[in-house]
Amino acid sequence: MSNSSAVGSGRVILISGSDGGIGSAIVENLLTHGYRVSLGGLDKASLEGKFGSETSNKTFHAFDAFDKQSAVDWVSQTVETFGQIDGLVNAIGGGGRVAMMDDNDQALDDVWELFVKTPLRLTRLCMPHLEKSGRGRVVNIASLASKRIRNVTVGYGVAKFAQLGLTHATRTYGWEKGVRATAVCPGWVGTAKSMAKAPNLQMLPDDMTDPSTIAHMVRTAIELPNNASMAEMIINCEFEDLF
Repeated sequence: MSNSSAVGSGRVILISGSDGGIGSAIVENLLTHGYRVSLGGLDKASLEGKFGSETSNKTFHAFDAFDKQSAVDWVSQTVETFGQIDGLVNAIGGGGRVAMMDDNDQALDDVWELFVKTPLRLTRLCMPHLEKSGRGRVVNIASLASKRIRNVTVGYGVAKFAQLGLTHATRTYGWEKGVRATAVCPGWVGTAKSMAKAPNLQMLPDDMTDPSTIAHMVRTAIELPNNASMAEMIINCEFEDLF
């Protein structure tokens, strides 16, 4: 694909989790290639510290995954500012790990809210605008955990399986209106959060996928034509015989 700043042609993309390692890389990639971005985060000041002041092609909005009204406000403010929404990238992360035998309903509810209910809520709110676009895009940052379970963190793994299912449901629902949905499913990605886990993980790969590579894949999913839809992009930095 061209590296020209005209590639995005001013298309408007909402990005949740934009202050995270993967989310930040996605923001930078899309801005470089001519997109306009609407970023949601708990702390607008933090977004400004990371990406500089708001401009004609980037805006910051207060967004809390556990506050439904903040999602409504974010989407409506984006349409008010830009007049359109052409894509949604659900890159929000976090959530506690719930093991198979943990009796922790609150942690399970939280991870379900982050990875399933919040992406679904944002998709519902954006869908009318994505349909108007004629080539709307929804990209969910899932995980290899949505394709196989290698440990017993049922909270994260089960929620990611559900997020993958949500992506396929979105793809089916929006197909006739030109909306395409893709689940990007990476293994280990070299973010600060991953590195912080290193002392507690004996098998952390030495050569993890760079966040910029994930960002490139996200932009690829956004830019592919309607007749070349990719439902899943599986990305790994280490060999697994499942793929």
